[in-house]
Amino acid sequence: MLACAGDVVTMETVAAANILRERLPHFATRVVNVVNLMALPPSTVHPNGMDDILFRELFTDHVDVLFAFHGYPGAIHQLVHGRPDADRFHVRGFVDEGTTTTPFDMVVRNRASRYHLVIDALNAARRTPAGASELKAWCEDQLHRHQQYVVEHLQDMPEVRDWSLGDWAEQG
Repeated sequence: MLACAGDVVTMETVAAANILRERLPHFATRVVNVVNLMALPPSTVHPNGMDDILFRELFTDHVDVLFAFHGYPGAIHQLVHGRPDADRFHVRGFVDEGTTTTPFDMVVRNRASRYHLVIDALNAARRTPAGASELKAWCEDQLHRHQQYVVEHLQDMPEVRDWSLGDWAEQG
């Protein structure tokens, strides 16, 4: 399961889901976009918190959740504390890496890019899907290409820079 909160990481999460759908069509993936972070704690802890039934409908109570967040990962861990098996939430977020650079390079430096999320999804899979090793190698190659491209051109690769949510929605 892929979850996200924040504009840039939401685009990266949807792009990761798109890569998984295109390259491993039999690999089931759910995307949950969290707009109100205060919905994550139990309703007994915060007035905007979700009740347990809705939380389980969205996140189940047994599937690993890869959560891309625009802030510090610890914040999400605090918010899901008390939820079923909260240790299954693996958060990618701001880790104080980066400088003045491109938008995509910032998520790469913080290991929250579409390619990192795909690799995380493959690593978290209960059963390794056929083609996983090839897809992981492709993602690592894309990250290497990115590093070279951003240094040489001072902008993101066209396939990243020009990707839009509309591209994904039209395929759905």
